[in-house]
Amino acid sequence: MSAPIAAAEPPDRAVQEKSATAFRTIKEAADELDVPQHVLRFWETRFAQVRPVKRAGGRRYYRPDDIDLLKGIRSLLHGQGYTIKGAQGILREKGVRFVQSVGRGEAVVAAPSVPEDPSVEDGAGGEGLPEETRALLEAVLQDLYACRAILADLRHLPDSADTVG
Repeated sequence: MSAPIAAAEPPDRAVQEKSATAFRTIKEAADELDVPQHVLRFWETRFAQVRPVKRAGGRRYYRPDDIDLLKGIRSLLHGQGYTIKGAQGILREKGVRFVQSVGRGEAVVAAPSVPEDPSVEDGAGGEGLPEETRALLEAVLQDLYACRAILADLRHLPDSADTVG
């Protein structure tokens, strides 16, 4: 009877962690960022600064700086509520290093500002609506601005405030 074949990894370490300086596959990067792989491919089309190394067959490998940049972009888009255009503006104005530092948690960027009483410039200002309907819509809009301000404040609470105890 032959001896059982030993496993390549110890049983208590089924998944081995990569070093911080190792390149990541698109699956590993997507898992680390908690976004689907297609989102990373989409971001490559919208952010020229995201340039993973591509090997044979088009396989993508993300460097640690790429991961930090992607974390920063994710923070701007998903955490702070920026649009793609707004995040592109932050990259243009403040640079890649700043967005990478946002991704590492070393810098904070404010949520995009929304005017308190925006004027409608596209001609859809509600002309022709009955005054009662217009007043109701304006009140709803103000309530939405108040909700957005509350949500922006909640984003800045420390993690310990999330637990009730």
